[in-house]
Amino acid sequence: MSSSATSAKEPRKKRSWPMIAAVLVAGALVTAGILALLVNIMERKEEAKSPYFHVKNLDEKTFDPAVWGENFPLQYEGYKKTSEMPKDEQATPPAGDPRKFMAKSKLKEDPRLVTMWQGYAFSVEYNEPRGHEYMLQDQQLVKRVTQFKQPGACLNCHASIPQVLDSIGGDKAAAWATMNKTPYKEAVKHANGPIACIDCHDPKTMKLRVTRPAFIEGIKEYKAGQGIKEYDVNKQATAQEMRTFVCAQCHVEYYFKGEEKTLTFPWDKGLTVDDALAYYDEVGWKDFEHKLTGAPAVKAQHPDFETWSNGVHASAGVGCADCHMSYTREGATKVSNHQVASPMRSDATINSSCLTCHHSTEAEMKQRVNTIHDRYEHAKDASFDALDALIKDIEKARKSGVAADKITEAQKQQRKAQFFMDYVVSENSRGFHAPAYTISILNDVTDASRKGQLALRGDIGAGAAAASTASPSSSPSATASPTSATH
Repeated sequence: MSSSATSAKEPRKKRSWPMIAAVLVAGALVTAGILALLVNIMERKEEAKSPYFHVKNLDEKTFDPAVWGENFPLQYEGYKKTSEMPKDEQATPPAGDPRKFMAKSKLKEDPRLVTMWQGYAFSVEYNEPRGHEYMLQDQQLVKRVTQFKQPGACLNCHASIPQVLDSIGGDKAAAWATMNKTPYKEAVKHANGPIACIDCHDPKTMKLRVTRPAFIEGIKEYKAGQGIKEYDVNKQATAQEMRTFVCAQCHVEYYFKGEEKTLTFPWDKGLTVDDALAYYDEVGWKDFEHKLTGAPAVKAQHPDFETWSNGVHASAGVGCADCHMSYTREGATKVSNHQVASPMRSDATINSSCLTCHHSTEAEMKQRVNTIHDRYEHAKDASFDALDALIKDIEKARKSGVAADKITEAQKQQRKAQFFMDYVVSENSRGFHAPAYTISILNDVTDASRKGQLALRGDIGAGAAAASTASPSSSPSATASPTSATH
């Protein structure tokens, strides 16, 4: 081979070395990437095996959620966010009020509420709801508590009950009974804060549990009506059911029974608004006598659980926590968002709640919810106007000497219309938890209101109430001493 041929090959050999080096570097990078991925996978597997950091030992005396937060920092971070409140939802507190801001007044927004609750503490102050962080403070400062005598039973939904019962001391059942009947201003001294981790979690196993005796008894009575005797919610409820039941300890309709002021759920007959009114009619219960009409009225509380129970999400097995405490990912750890708020508050929460089931977009889900709210508001306004008109007509009729039997029948219709309307406006979802069911309740409000007006004219039901010994307005037991439940 000639020297010229040899020299022609040499440049090609020199050019191959950079290519080889590049391949080696690329191989090293790929190998390093695979190793990093494997290490990351191993770390995440270890994270999944250890869902929390065991920093503190927890027991039935660990009432401070900050201590739980040392073991569960991500959940505690969400819990503290219940203090967040958008600026446009805030109102300025009155002079001397220690709060930096408070919720807006519902009474100013809709004066018909004042008319509906004339003669009752709710006509004095009733505000929009706020996050769990404020549940005890807002109750202590609301005029329904500062200007009226209230029982300690009000604490059932506004304080950490395990701590209150421990502070009272003795047997838990006896302590609960003592709390219920003790005047609020005395009972609240045993409360040190709002709902906490220990209210919903077993400190040893972290399993969800029910700690409110009223719900334990209420769900037992409801299940008995379904043929399930001696139901024990903490032993027989499924894990998914508990993701609703822990919320239903408070977000329900109730009343304070007897002189003992025992917090009681009217669930013996079922979970519909008709079932609740039938229960109250049977026991002759009234919360107050309407100042303008004399009707024996029932004050609804916040029947979120009962309303949800009659909606499509309940029938599909979707629980409260699925929407209001949706899961998020932190590494390999799946965390339930403990901010406990509306899933519509951001695109991220819509994605983590609604879009896990609905094949849609965040914008489309917002529009669907807005449509439900708009239809609810339209139907509510029509029904509320009908009730408002009935109340004013009964007031005029009493002053103008209309026959007693006609007024009694109109009062009976007001009792139904008012409780049904109260049931709807005191429920926090603005129709969303059960849209069709809610509209049907509002239709009944309009129907009862118009029947009451016809009764005043003598067109229907004349003498029916007087002839019925079961009628709440004519039954002696209907004069039971009223109470003022707060929320």
